[in-house]
Amino acid sequence: MGEIKIGDFDKIEYWVEIADYDLETAKAMLKSKRYLYVGFMCNQAIEKIFKAYYVKTNGKQPPYTHKLIRLAEEGNLYNLMSEGQKDFLDIVSPLNIEARYPTQKQELYEALSNDRCKKIIKETEEFILWIKKKLDN
Repeated sequence: MGEIKIGDFDKIEYWVEIADYDLETAKAMLKSKRYLYVGFMCNQAIEKIFKAYYVKTNGKQPPYTHKLIRLAEEGNLYNLMSEGQKDFLDIVSPLNIEARYPTQKQELYEALSNDRCKKIIKETEEFILWIKKKLDN
């Protein structure tokens, strides 16, 4: 993906492209019924789009964190979010960590049905679209 310069439009575009890639990966995981990774990839897509917005608002490299709420707060996005978006963050935030640890995988897998994963993907798409509109302003 090449060298990325801090504060450069290319840096924002870099994060947007990765967010889109992660969302497409979530859709592929849904088709193959790998529900555990649908949630994980949606979490990753949101993380990347938050990092794009962070670069736009702060003009520097985003922090090395996977904490969605922290990224939203430090990127000056959290206060712009609706209560529904904040609630969705509460749902999707733990999917990053829980997908990685075997003791929680079975419990999480049982909670992620095809319909629930479709809903998570739809809400992730809406979230990404909302932030992309803000990036264009």
